[in-house]
Amino acid sequence: MSVTIRPIEPRDNAGVEQLIRTCLIEFGANHAGTAWADPDLGRYSEVYSTPDSRYWVAVDENDAVVGGVGIGPLPGADGVCELQKMYCLPQTRGTGVAHRLMEEALAFAVRYYKQCYLETLSNMVAAQRFYEKYGFCRVDAPPVKTAHFACDVRYLREL
Repeated sequence: MSVTIRPIEPRDNAGVEQLIRTCLIEFGANHAGTAWADPDLGRYSEVYSTPDSRYWVAVDENDAVVGGVGIGPLPGADGVCELQKMYCLPQTRGTGVAHRLMEEALAFAVRYYKQCYLETLSNMVAAQRFYEKYGFCRVDAPPVKTAHFACDVRYLREL
């Protein structure tokens, strides 16, 4: 499978929403308190259009979205960004696509922020190992209150 990583475009919005919903269903997270209930889920090309935020998609040879990741400010936490909506379809896992997405996101984040925060779910064990490989350290509480109250595992990384 040939995959290209690029910034999100308006034509990707529906594909990103489908990617995220598919992955959330897989992990039983299709409910409030997760990205499932994010009111901006279908409009990330607009949401991630500020100088200090970005969303990248991984697209296959047919230009179908197979992965994605975002970086955006964590409101109320000065100098802290959030790694947001990082998902890959099952067929891309283990292919290096997630590594390429993470490297893109962190290279961008270091230009604007001092720390990077993320939230995930306890049943996403492989994702947790992946984040730890990239230097994310588990923390007990979020730096500020977030809308994803169902996410029960949190990480922070110095940039």
